[in-house]
Amino acid sequence: MTVSAMLRARFARPVGSRTGARRALAPSNALTGMRTATDPTTGRIVGPSRSVTPMADRVAVLGAGSWGTTVASLMAPVVPTVLWARDPDLAVELAAGRGNPRYLPGFELAPLLEATPDLGVALEGADIILVAVPTHGFRSVLSDAATHLAPGVPVLSLAKGFEQGSGLRMTQLVAEVLPNRPVGVLTGPNLAKEILVGKSAAMVVASTDTSTADRLQSLLASDSLRVYTNDDLVGCEIGGAVKNVIALAAGMAEGLDTGDNARAAVINRGLAEMTRLGEALGGDPRTFAGLAGMGDMLATCISPQSRNRWVGEQVGRGLSPTEVLAGMDQVAEGVPAAGAVCSLAMSVRVEVPIATGVREVFQEGRPPVEVWADLMARRSGPEVG
Repeated sequence: MTVSAMLRARFARPVGSRTGARRALAPSNALTGMRTATDPTTGRIVGPSRSVTPMADRVAVLGAGSWGTTVASLMAPVVPTVLWARDPDLAVELAAGRGNPRYLPGFELAPLLEATPDLGVALEGADIILVAVPTHGFRSVLSDAATHLAPGVPVLSLAKGFEQGSGLRMTQLVAEVLPNRPVGVLTGPNLAKEILVGKSAAMVVASTDTSTADRLQSLLASDSLRVYTNDDLVGCEIGGAVKNVIALAAGMAEGLDTGDNARAAVINRGLAEMTRLGEALGGDPRTFAGLAGMGDMLATCISPQSRNRWVGEQVGRGLSPTEVLAGMDQVAEGVPAAGAVCSLAMSVRVEVPIATGVREVFQEGRPPVEVWADLMARRSGPEVG
């Protein structure tokens, strides 16, 4: 029996919800002091029950990819939540309760989740905004949202990467396009499909505004999801962006059949690059040893569910980057992030040889085997320093 199944078997007993549907209410968690609910159809632990006072009146999640949909489904049983889907056809599927057949086929979502293709409708009355669109479309969605947002409403990013050209982090974009409001980021080792079915996980809500971080922590935490807070926005965002680049390298190592020792070395030395760069940019080095750094990197570098790792593996096996990326229906954020990481590293005079190798493969067309040979031929030095 899995841990999730044990929790469901131990805690389930029926109570009502705001729509009259039946849910199961778990006893208080001794560690968190929270109560959690399970969906009676799927048996999945879906979050704090309605006996917990909501920390928001309405939440809007912008972006109906796999991660945006997952987060919206997690929050819907706890607080009125609307998911904005750019594609009207997908919005119809979501609103009709047929799940997300494009990005999460076969997965059930919370029945209370609302969906709409109208951005104004999605944002109306929302007092927390979560933006889950890819980095290349982040600015335009923020600009479109500006006329619909009430002053001071917090905006948090679920994206991991940089804006191309400017190299800005997503919270920097929010501060530029939607000024004078709390900003934050949701990050950590969060593979959407595992979280959606209630497997145990942990994540980080980072914001310089403590009350905003606390509100999201309260809305998301459950017996199957540990949620931590952090005020290190720079570190959390650098960690989330760099790990995607390193995952491409780990995937290429897999595709080249370099072995487990080599992949472990890529992950470890990738963490060193992440830490050096993040600290030089103002991040707290402790962040990179946590969920937003090493935790996220491990999941992304080793999981078969990781898009970036998969892309790297296919390229390592001999397929062209263009061919691999053309066949994807979602974005591998590590590809555009590689160039931004290298530019930022140059600006603060930090060496990032693994990220540089990834950039050379995906932006300059160098064969992965040549890049790997160059990395192995680098002059040896102290491990620390």
